Amino acid sequence: MRELTTRPGVYRMIDANGVVMYVGKAKNLKKRVSSYFQKTHSSPRTAHMVERIVRVDVTPTRTEAEALLLENNLIKSLNPRYNILFRDDKSYPYLRITNHTYPRVAYYRGAVDKRSQFFGPFPNAWAVKESIQVLQRVFLLRTCEDTVFAHRSRPCLQAQIQRCSAPCVGRITPEDYALDVAAASRFLRGDHKSVLAELEDKMLEASSLLEFEKAAVFRNQLSALGRVLQKQSVDTTGGEDDADIIAVVIQGGAVCVNLAMVRGGRHLGDKPLFPSVNQVSEDLGPEVLEAFLSQAYVDRPIPPLLIVNQDLDAPELIMALSEQAGRKINLIRQPQSERRKWLDMAVDNARIAIERRIAEQGSAQFRTRALVETLGLEARLEEALQEQGGTREMDIKPLPVAPGTDDAAAELEPVDLLATLRVECFDISHTAGEATQASCVVFHNHDMQSREYRRYNIEGITPGDDYAAMRQAVTRRYQREGKEPIAMPHVVLIDGGKGQIEVVRQVFTELGLDIGLIVGVKKGENRKVGLETLVFPDGRPSLELGPGHPALMLIAQIRDEAHRFAITGMRAKRAKARQASALDEIEGIGAKRKQKLLTRFGGLRGVKAASVEDLMTVDGISSTLAEEIYRRLH
Repeated sequence: MRELTTRPGVYRMIDANGVVMYVGKAKNLKKRVSSYFQKTHSSPRTAHMVERIVRVDVTPTRTEAEALLLENNLIKSLNPRYNILFRDDKSYPYLRITNHTYPRVAYYRGAVDKRSQFFGPFPNAWAVKESIQVLQRVFLLRTCEDTVFAHRSRPCLQAQIQRCSAPCVGRITPEDYALDVAAASRFLRGDHKSVLAELEDKMLEASSLLEFEKAAVFRNQLSALGRVLQKQSVDTTGGEDDADIIAVVIQGGAVCVNLAMVRGGRHLGDKPLFPSVNQVSEDLGPEVLEAFLSQAYVDRPIPPLLIVNQDLDAPELIMALSEQAGRKINLIRQPQSERRKWLDMAVDNARIAIERRIAEQGSAQFRTRALVETLGLEARLEEALQEQGGTREMDIKPLPVAPGTDDAAAELEPVDLLATLRVECFDISHTAGEATQASCVVFHNHDMQSREYRRYNIEGITPGDDYAAMRQAVTRRYQREGKEPIAMPHVVLIDGGKGQIEVVRQVFTELGLDIGLIVGVKKGENRKVGLETLVFPDGRPSLELGPGHPALMLIAQIRDEAHRFAITGMRAKRAKARQASALDEIEGIGAKRKQKLLTRFGGLRGVKAASVEDLMTVDGISSTLAEEIYRRLH
């Protein structure tokens, strides 16, 4: 420890197998790392980890903010066993105002850039869409796609119901529209008073100039904005607060972090998150809160006020967040007045989310157990678990033991036998043989694992040959020579009857795999759910479980997910192929001209809707070529 630096940075706790068990950050690396090797520890969980440490690697950084960023990146890439991990498959949604001459307001999810204005993040899609409706009612901003906007000849329904100022047909000048956009931006930032004052001044000015129609527009905007603000004042103070309310609740062996967002005094809703925790205990709240703050705000803006329900002794973390945000971040543990109501509501919603999750997990485990018992998989699961060094559900699996530690003294943790069940399901999708795609979805740990889904583009077969497509997909999935190995499933579901089953049986035989893993799902009369028959290639008799059987409901859920995943991929592939081929077949259209056309009109649909004169406005498109494009596309 003597050679450790006192600079800020990140440390990694590594076990005897070279596996990173924990990643942490520190203002003073030497002081922080040394604290782990004291005689007493803050929790049994920490003591368990320290017993297994054989090496500590450190990476010094210049500032605490850099340490915060590095720690978050390492946690996401390494998934350390003893870190509290927040996994969220979807990014937070934003409200986007584009940079066009007549900017468009739209829902957006993804990485932000400097080409547009972004407001958020919002806790859910509903909050974004409600804000868009407000902007439509008050500021009459357009929401239509660019391809629609560019080819309107008369106002749309939104303009007729007073939800849009119809810039597509020139009812408003770019200058006046820009003023509405600026007012909308200020409103989204919480500057309601200046927006109201500006609208009132414009109304009075237009009235004094006897421009009564223009004054009526401002009057309507004032009225609509007043109604919006009056509605918001029921639930909030109407102040200028930007705050995140973070409630950590531990109940029934589950941990929930409920994040509620308040922007400009508007309560936008909340979002429950369930972190991955190695061991759950009642005193874990502060550690969960610290992990959330470390991971949640690295790639998104942080408000100036955080309201929490846990005591947090981490001043260096708040300083790092303040440094990253470029302003002071205040953290309040005991809020008063309206803020107390916000926090109490967030805590209540966290408890409700935990109860709902426990109920859902109970139902999921019930279906998993029914499938295991129906297919007789218990012995197979136990055998697979024993090969990994564990035993069945109520027994125990030893954790790795640090060098010099007595094996008998090693701590043990329970293993859920049902959660080890791994099911993979295949489906084929195409349109009359066009754009054939196969999907493989994965069910594990009582839930669908979307990160492990795979799509396979099927090529080199007779169009419409589902058997050949299935053969190719299954072979590519399980033939691992020269490829990274994968975890073999306990069940391979095939959406189809005896024909598809026979093809998969042949592939498994060729690859030396157990054909007992294969289960075919043959559709029943009129393709109704609950009438399916389970078909086996190893000689077992077929099974008709009947409507409502929990095992069949789980199989149907997995099968339907495979179908959804296949058909969405097929449609995207088909659209891409059709977009390319329609223009590629026209003589004189190369890659550059095709790209210019698609960019100018927003896609093939926009190119089809364009007139000859519109096509001639694209660089490199002559009148003769424009006429040829129009003729071929029509």
